[in-house]
Amino acid sequence: MRILTLNPGSSSLKAAVVHDGAAVGWAAWQSGLSGAVLDAVERWPVPDAVAVRFVHGGTQKAPVLVTDRLLAHLDRLVPLAPIHQPLSLEVAKQVRTLLPEVPVVACFDTAFHAGLPDPAAHYPLPREWTRQNRLRRYGFHGLSVQYAVHRTAELLRRPAEKLQLVCAHVGAGVSVTAVRGGRSVDTSMGFTPLEGPAMATRSGSIDPGLLLHVMKTAQMGPDELADALCLRSGLAGMSGTSGDLGEVRTAAAGGSADAALAVAVYVHRLRREIGAAAVSLDRLDALVFTGGVAEYQPETVAEVARGLGVLGLRVGPLMRSGADRAISADGSAAPVLVIRAREDLELARGAEAVLADLGNEVHRARAADRSEVR
Repeated sequence: MRILTLNPGSSSLKAAVVHDGAAVGWAAWQSGLSGAVLDAVERWPVPDAVAVRFVHGGTQKAPVLVTDRLLAHLDRLVPLAPIHQPLSLEVAKQVRTLLPEVPVVACFDTAFHAGLPDPAAHYPLPREWTRQNRLRRYGFHGLSVQYAVHRTAELLRRPAEKLQLVCAHVGAGVSVTAVRGGRSVDTSMGFTPLEGPAMATRSGSIDPGLLLHVMKTAQMGPDELADALCLRSGLAGMSGTSGDLGEVRTAAAGGSADAALAVAVYVHRLRREIGAAAVSLDRLDALVFTGGVAEYQPETVAEVARGLGVLGLRVGPLMRSGADRAISADGSAAPVLVIRAREDLELARGAEAVLADLGNEVHRARAADRSEVR
């Protein structure tokens, strides 16, 4: 089965063709979404299905076929993921227009966290706010974490159902997830992708009292505050750069005190979330880093891991490599792994599962028709 996977970012589009579980084509565009979708569709032969990544699926627990009704539901979630959700909606609509006969499947980052235990999912807010179970912690980066769990199980040669992991997705967005038996049991991102460690342009968790103080004293409205927290905070806001970690580290090495502090805050808050996730488990079988920073900024991963001696973790000499690998040293209480993010493979798996279900439904319907004829 041939699946075209489309993964919209805040200012880019990544596409891959996955044939029977193996990626056979890959491309990326940094801007111009409309032209990028058309290029992706025309670049390869017509696929059996197209899988589109959505950051927010609300209460969706699994990949699902894209319909007009689904798109209307996902559009209502735009305020909860304003950077990514509109782009995914636009991509899905364009693909349906360009390939009207091809099934389009939506795969959700939130789905992996849909089964969060109640203590991890609920905010301590008034019951009248939360009784409908909408103001809750959804979690994000689920597709990335799900692949990392599968790959970790392969590398450790142990069933995923038997593993207890902490997985840190470290890219422009940053989140940490505790995984027990292949399921998310706690995660640092919550109602929106703003919660958790500091990120490239996002603030991460901030004392809500501080935000109320700023809104009152600066006469700042919710839209202006959202813009500041999503696009002008994190590494970018602290350092005065674009927020790219490589750029911030270069500025720090050049003597910028602001950039040096930004890196220190970034590392500290990531360590703190890893420690918090670890106590949601009975034991730690592995610490896993994935995402662009893990892949291209190994010095940051090593710096974070070296500060986790309280968990018994030890890392070896820094080695640059694009391969999935262990970076832990002898005597480490658990392996520390760096795994390349492969959301494309999870998107393809999701689309294949939806097509299989559709095929089963058709088979059942035909069987029922035959039974009625008899």
